[in-house]
This record gives sequence, C-alpha cells and structure tokens, in this order.
Amino acid sequence: MYHEAKSSFAHHGVKFSNLEVDLPAMMAQKDKAVGGLTKGIEGLFKKNKVTYVKGFGKLASPSEVSVDLNDGGSTVVKGKNIIIATGSDVKSLPGVTIDEKKIVSSTGALCLSEIPKKLVVIGAGYIGLEMGSVWNRLGSEVTVVEFAPDIVPSMDGEVRKQFQRMLEKQKMKFMLKTKVVGVDTSGDGVKLTLEPAAGGEQSVIEADIVLVSAGRVPYTAGIGLESVGVETDKAGRILVDKRFMTNVKGVYAIGDAIPGPMLAHKAEEDGVACVEFIAGKEGHVDYDTVPGVVYTHPEVASVGKTEEQVKALGIPYRVGKFPLLANSRAKAIDDAEGLVKVVAEKETDKILGVHIMAPGAGEIIHEAVLALQYGASSEDIARTCHAHPTVSEALKEACLQTFTKAIHI
Repeated sequence: MYHEAKSSFAHHGVKFSNLEVDLPAMMAQKDKAVGGLTKGIEGLFKKNKVTYVKGFGKLASPSEVSVDLNDGGSTVVKGKNIIIATGSDVKSLPGVTIDEKKIVSSTGALCLSEIPKKLVVIGAGYIGLEMGSVWNRLGSEVTVVEFAPDIVPSMDGEVRKQFQRMLEKQKMKFMLKTKVVGVDTSGDGVKLTLEPAAGGEQSVIEADIVLVSAGRVPYTAGIGLESVGVETDKAGRILVDKRFMTNVKGVYAIGDAIPGPMLAHKAEEDGVACVEFIAGKEGHVDYDTVPGVVYTHPEVASVGKTEEQVKALGIPYRVGKFPLLANSRAKAIDDAEGLVKVVAEKETDKILGVHIMAPGAGEIIHEAVLALQYGASSEDIARTCHAHPTVSEALKEACLQTFTKAIHI
C-alpha cells in the first residue's frame, strides 16, 4: 500500500502530503492476522475433538511419542498410527550465524523493529526475493547475493529474465555468481566479504541487516527417527512409499519432511491423502500440478513444466505468449508489467506448463492448475469465455496464441 501510494497515486489524481510508514502499526496488523489464523486452527482442533499437546515430541516407539511439555514435565502420547509433519527449518550457511538481530532468517525479517537503510539478502530464491522486495518497497537499499548464475533457478528462463529486469527497475541490486566468504558483526552493522563463485578478487559490502535465505532443510533431526529405525536420505528427508508410510509400519510422514516441493499447500495435500490411506481409502497427490508463487509485485506464478524442461525431455512443443501491456484491466489499473506464457505439446495441444508474471498471478494460476489436472489443451482454455475486463483474459489470449493466434496482439 505504501509503495502504491508513493509511486502511483499522484498519477491517478490522488494527491496528499506527508506520507510515512508507521512500522509498529504495520507489524501490529501483521501480528493480529497471524494470531487470528493460528487461533483459528486451535478452534478447529476443539471443534473436531483433536487433543492438542504443546511440547517437543520424539518417537519413543512405532506407536508412542514422548513429549517434553512446554509447561514443564513430560507425557507419552500413544497411537496406532503416527504422522511426522515437522516441516522444515532455515538452511544455515557455514560461517554465518543467524542471531535474528543483525543476521536474520525469514522469521526475523518479518519482525524488524525499524526499516534497514541497507539490507543484503543471501540467496535469490522465492523467500529471499519476497522479503527483499517487501523491505525494498518500504525504502531499504536491497542487494541480493546469489552463488548460482540465475535467480530462482526453478523458474522458466524467459519469465525469470523479465522478472529480474522488473525487480532491478524497482531498484533491487543483484550480485550473481557470488559467494559469501566472511562475516564481521563487530561494528554497528554487518560487513560481508564476497568473492566470485569461481574464485578471484574479494570485495566487501556493508549492511545494517543481512537476511540468510539459502533455502530450507527438513526438520527431522532430534525427533527420535533413529531410535525406531525410520530411514532418511542424505538431505535428511524421510523416505516414504506412495501411501506416505515410512519403512516402519504405522509411521507416516508428509510435507517438507519428505521429498517434493517445500510448499505449505503441497503439505496440506500430502496430509489429506495420507489420512485417506490410513482410513483404508485412496489418496493421491500429483506433484507435477502443484503451483508455485513468488509473492513479490507483480507476482510470478507457475504450474507444470518450464520450456527448458520440455526441451530437455525431447517433447515437440509450441509456446504461446501474451504481454500484459495488451490486457485491458492491467492497462486500466496502470499495472501492466508482465506476461503469460503457455507451453503445450505440439501434436496433441495438451498444456504442459503455464507461467504468469502479473498482479494477482497467484490467483489466476489456478485455472491453469485445473487445466493440467484434467489434461486440458490450450484450445480448451482459449474457447472458454473469460469475463472482460480481467487480467485472467491474458491467459485465454496466451492459449489462443499457442494453438492458433491471439486476437489482441
């Protein structure tokens, strides 16, 4: 809201003086939202007669969890089946100690007491770019340091290039193919020593706050897996079969603790399918149709395969693209940076992947998710009536462009 007020309102004829950020009020609103949502889950527990035990749990046997209670003391919870849903933790970097004051994780980055003048983000994945984008829009000078040659390596290459250009236009700086080799927190701020990923001359960059977002790791250590013989891979992910059961009968695992995309909505689907299996029914999660969203502005959302992945598989394909500059709603709201890109199989026209950079892309992507889930063709979406004016029309036009020709370009 602040960024829009600062950069767009005057252009739309809305004038004011003395615009400022009240960070404590902003944080209070965030805390209220978080508090309300978590209390909502506790309410659902009560409604569904779920016993909520607060403490740190460890597997004591394939049917028992010993819990060190938050209020002191301990207890043992018994069950015929156990589901491990411990999620993931921030991946640490060697030599970089997260203190949540000057060197923060994404958790600390959501609770800063003042807007940092200079913020350095280590890691150009989803979380680093989202947090970097938030503080950048609030006025921080943001520099993103990334070891790899590209930001968000899982993203479609063409969309990624446009996305990076857009972030740079918003004054975010990128230092790619760069590694952090030293950290000095002895002064007021933080001094980072950097060098090229391939080796070479070192440089020093200063920051008030450093955000470490080099990815996430499964939270599977110290929960008693070894004591009952549950197998994990080298990355610490719990190995499960298609029914989400581990190698130990009666012990299941879901979400970030097992292989697959580390996303909350994927974990939710895992959980539902796992319980369906335990109940003797059938469950299913298709990891190829799990959408991913980068919550920057504009958002970037995708589902299915990138053009690079389709090419690598040797599948003959067609691509359809539609720029937001030609979309009525995007032009009317003066937020027309971005595009929709559709990749479809050449012979059958079956949609293989959809990639959207647009305001509200995270809402629009679900039409594409449904299309992939049901094996739809680009013609199916192109021939479906879309309300005008909406940004969603850009997906229809991109599909038209895939199987024949878009109308509005």
